[in-house]
Amino acid sequence: MSIYEYETKLFDSWIGKREGFVVDGVVSEEHYISSPLKLCFVLKEVNDEGGGGWDLRQFVRDGARSHTWNNISRWVKCISIFDQDVSWSELADITEEDRKDTLKSICAMNLKKSPGGHTTIKASFNEVVTEDKEYIHKQYSLYSPDITVCCGTGWEFRWALDLDKTEVYETSRGVKWFLNSEGKAVIMFAHPAARVQDSLLVYGLADAVREIMHNKAFKTDSQRLAFSV
Repeated sequence: MSIYEYETKLFDSWIGKREGFVVDGVVSEEHYISSPLKLCFVLKEVNDEGGGGWDLRQFVRDGARSHTWNNISRWVKCISIFDQDVSWSELADITEEDRKDTLKSICAMNLKKSPGGHTTIKASFNEVVTEDKEYIHKQYSLYSPDITVCCGTGWEFRWALDLDKTEVYETSRGVKWFLNSEGKAVIMFAHPAARVQDSLLVYGLADAVREIMHNKAFKTDSQRLAFSV
């Protein structure tokens, strides 16, 4: 079966448990599979006071919106050529067409499938992650990403994957990360719409990815985990 078919099968068993369920995942399977670096972004929930019940994948295919998705587009542009510097002049102006073209190769999943408001209520969010832990784990296992970026969800996602006892590494600039069960990096970073200057958010992650990809611990431990599977 295709990734989309696996997603559909999983969501069919999950959707009745969450009012206003918003499906998510791989934006374009063709582009995700062919991408040199498969990227997965793990967010908290969609902001939709209208009640949800729609498809995040289609929303992103249609160009999404600048809030949140401009910075994710910038991240993708930088990470895809992580060994090269990208000047801010190349990233500053992101159009709807830029988002459509750049984001088609990603996977984006929310831990909480029911919509929330502008600010996540942490107690409610944690309760849902606990209840849906098995589903979250199953969904992530469909994607085998090369790099996963947790957008303010790092500790919760690590717990949902039953990796809360594994080592957490730290870059020289203080960005935390760990290895998933396939030995691939999962980076614990900020939400793309955090109240921080865009350039700092963008280059903060780009810098972390570059260091992690050259980190001896990452190379050694990821290879060890890969061969033990």
